[in-house]
Amino acid sequence: AIVIHHSATDVGNMASIDDYHRNNNGWDGIGYDFVIGNGSGSSNGEVETTFRWTQQKTGAHCKTDASNWANENAVGICLIGNFNKTRPTSRQMASLIKLTKFLTQRYDIPVSRVYGHSTTPGHSTKTDCPGKNFPMSVLKSNL
Repeated sequence: AIVIHHSATDVGNMASIDDYHRNNNGWDGIGYDFVIGNGSGSSNGEVETTFRWTQQKTGAHCKTDASNWANENAVGICLIGNFNKTRPTSRQMASLIKLTKFLTQRYDIPVSRVYGHSTTPGHSTKTDCPGKNFPMSVLKSNL
């Protein structure tokens, strides 16, 4: 599966999220596999690949039931921005569509298994991530 997130911040990048996850959550680093910038901390639409993806380490982006299936078996993609206040930039969406299309085709992930964090089956935390203004229908219609 693929789980889409927003940073819930106006600015940021892979390094700032990595620092936050290490120092505030006590994790071994950023919980996501990919981060897509909005032009405030990294380039607009820039896809940053994290150590979780390159080293194929279990994610820390979507707590689910005891099986931890979303962290174990889903790709976590975080877009910089707070999509309760704004929408992703057109460049972010173009990069997200391209990346998600590649991942779904390469790893045979059905579009029905592309989730927003809040709609991931079995997730155990109350969240509205990736935000009320995230255009999930646009993403899925482009896959």
